[in-house]
Amino acid sequence: MAILTSKGGADVVIRDEELKLLIRESLDKMGGSFKRVLLIPPDFTRFNSYAGPITAMVYDMLKADAHIDIIPALGTHVAMTEPEIRAMFGDDIPLECFKVHDWRNDVVKRGTVSGELLNEWSEGKVDYTVDVEVNKILFEDYDLILSIGQIVPHEVVGMANYTKNIVVGVGGADTINKSHFLGAVYNMERIMGQANSPVRKLFNYGVDEFLADLPIQYMLTVMARDDESGKMVMKGFFAGPDEEAFLKACKVSQDTNLELLDEPLDKVIVYLDPEEFKSTWLGNKAVYRTRMAIADDGDLIVLAPALREFGEDKEIDRLIRKYGYKGTPNTLAAVEENEELKNNLSAAAHLIHGSSEGRFKITYCPGPNMSREEIESVGFASGDLDEMMEKYDFVNLKDGFNEVNGEKVFYISNPALGLWAYRKLFNRV
Repeated sequence: MAILTSKGGADVVIRDEELKLLIRESLDKMGGSFKRVLLIPPDFTRFNSYAGPITAMVYDMLKADAHIDIIPALGTHVAMTEPEIRAMFGDDIPLECFKVHDWRNDVVKRGTVSGELLNEWSEGKVDYTVDVEVNKILFEDYDLILSIGQIVPHEVVGMANYTKNIVVGVGGADTINKSHFLGAVYNMERIMGQANSPVRKLFNYGVDEFLADLPIQYMLTVMARDDESGKMVMKGFFAGPDEEAFLKACKVSQDTNLELLDEPLDKVIVYLDPEEFKSTWLGNKAVYRTRMAIADDGDLIVLAPALREFGEDKEIDRLIRKYGYKGTPNTLAAVEENEELKNNLSAAAHLIHGSSEGRFKITYCPGPNMSREEIESVGFASGDLDEMMEKYDFVNLKDGFNEVNGEKVFYISNPALGLWAYRKLFNRV
């Protein structure tokens, strides 16, 4: 294993001036001079990753000598709009540099992971094969493919990014569907916040076995909210071609993005920023990033002013509306009985992730773009957004514990930034 650049820690803050030096150092160690470069940053749903400014810095450093393409790692998400591109990456990169990933139609198969391996990794939960498919643009003779992204706790794989950015971010339906389902049936609580998981083994194997001929390098960030300013700051920057950079970043993320609590939470209020969260496909981070923290019979209230759909993909949206967030047993039964769900296992996995498994109540409070009837039809309780924001003094809530009219509540302003868990339920491995 090799790591090219490594800086991070709970007490570290990396500002732009230092970041540029770290990026330049990394590029020099990767080869320095390139003619054709493909950048793979996350999409707008990872706005807080700081991958946007890093992409812009890399572009500025290489543009004089290299042809540069940029393909945001959409996975199943909708394509970025021009305002989103400008908000995330700035105004200096020409729009024609940006390519759109189509996970259903623009991928090529590079190999198949055996059912025997899936059975071993999942401890007998699944035994299907998985086709490793990635966007065909990766094979257009680049001399550097640079994956840029944030290491943060993740419900499907344990820690986001690294090889996930390749085989899911610009991957195909078979990899996406079956990896998501693998994580769900293995049990999300065993995965979240962990560097190693059956899904991580699948992703690493897919890249190492079937994409080893590609010049893939990684730049990985760790971001956390500064206690004093409340703003996001960079706690780590790591670069390299393999797992060493990823594992070092995971350690810093575990130290800065995990909030381990001494007692289960009876009432949690989560706000979904309207610029970032417009679907439950993304907004259910409010559910699964808090699921290990909420007490039995507790309450989760989700303030979702911009909610307008369940799935960003029309077919997945239809499936969510049809089958709902009904818990693991009901979802697994629906998969067995319905071919359409069996053919969309990422949707089935999402239905499991978005359920409280009957342990606590989930109340979604949408804005004007989604009705009470729609919310309740998928298994959530529905609340009035304005009433809830007034009742819980939304303007004055701070992240963490608050006392409102004698009631103790726990507030989270952005569920994408971390993982909250009752200390006795989380074992770091």
